[in-house]
Amino acid sequence: MATDHLLDAPLPDLLAAHGVELTDSSITDPTFFGALVQRRDGSLILSMPPGRSRFERDTAARMLLAEGLGLDAPPVPAPLEVSRA
Repeated sequence: MATDHLLDAPLPDLLAAHGVELTDSSITDPTFFGALVQRRDGSLILSMPPGRSRFERDTAARMLLAEGLGLDAPPVPAPLEVSRA
């Protein structure tokens, strides 16, 4: 997927294109921006903390999708970091 699609597509369209379900996370730590989780059946969930600004939520979702799905995108800017568990 091209970087322009990752950055320009409406988030619901981007999630649908990759079969990712968006859910609210129960994690309230202000340093937690979200998680992309693969279930045992292979389906994907993007879990994001509620109550964040639309901009913050959208930006974090796109960074997590790019990293987790191996999409063509620039690296996550410091001081943010994406980890794999």
